[in-house]
Amino acid sequence: MKQTLFKRSLALLLVLVAMMAARQVVAADFQANVQTDIKVFRDFFAARFPEVKFADYANGVYAIDADACQQWKEIEEFPPYSIAVEDGKVLFEKPFANGKTYTAYFQNGGVVRQNYPYYDEKKGTVVTLEMAINECRVANGEKPLEYKGGDIAKISAYMAFISRGKPVDVKVESEGAYKAYMKGKEFFYAKRGQLNMSCAGCHVKYAGGWVRSEILSPALGHTTHFPVFRSKWGEIGTLHKRYGGCSDNIGAKSFAAQSEEYRNLEFFETVMSNGLSFNGPASRK
Repeated sequence: MKQTLFKRSLALLLVLVAMMAARQVVAADFQANVQTDIKVFRDFFAARFPEVKFADYANGVYAIDADACQQWKEIEEFPPYSIAVEDGKVLFEKPFANGKTYTAYFQNGGVVRQNYPYYDEKKGTVVTLEMAINECRVANGEKPLEYKGGDIAKISAYMAFISRGKPVDVKVESEGAYKAYMKGKEFFYAKRGQLNMSCAGCHVKYAGGWVRSEILSPALGHTTHFPVFRSKWGEIGTLHKRYGGCSDNIGAKSFAAQSEEYRNLEFFETVMSNGLSFNGPASRK
């Protein structure tokens, strides 16, 4: 009887060890796949724009357009987003009805931009900074803010400003995270809309090309500088507002800001920008 129980216990242990080993192999496989994607992505832009330093891709289109970059640097001396940053600081420090503030939810005084987006294992989904801001509000009895602009963009702008210089280092460390990453990757490369275009079509294949009077920005570094003040908007807006605008431009149906589709896309794009530094908020045309 004891031998039978011992054999069963040993068999169960061997099965558990085998399962753990299999999971480790799978984890190693998808981490290797992600690193391969990053290398291919980065090598493409290095070959396309050999004169551009890798770190400069955090500056978006201004990394590849010297004339526009000079004009942008002059604008940055008196940045149009400065008022939004100041407003965001006031909102960030303003107590909720229960007396708490965002600092009770966000560590390090709000210097956390570098921690987003990330895959939340318990929730089984990607969490972005704007999503976390609203989660903080709801947890403290406040109403969530509209995701495209307004107060949430101001709070995000302030948090981005005080987090400048922090490295982009998004991890893909689980099967769930890898699935979200792959969904974002598929979205990035899938063609859609009346123009049958993809994110990659504009910002990889045709990066540096002209669309009417504008130069198409490289996808590398896309997520490092948001939220942005756009002259076209006349205000500061979030990354997901920009995603919606891109969808409109190609005649595709846009998804809601902070939809799973856009959060996965942000996750993928940010992973591709690993090694750069967050430098938002920024100004754009």
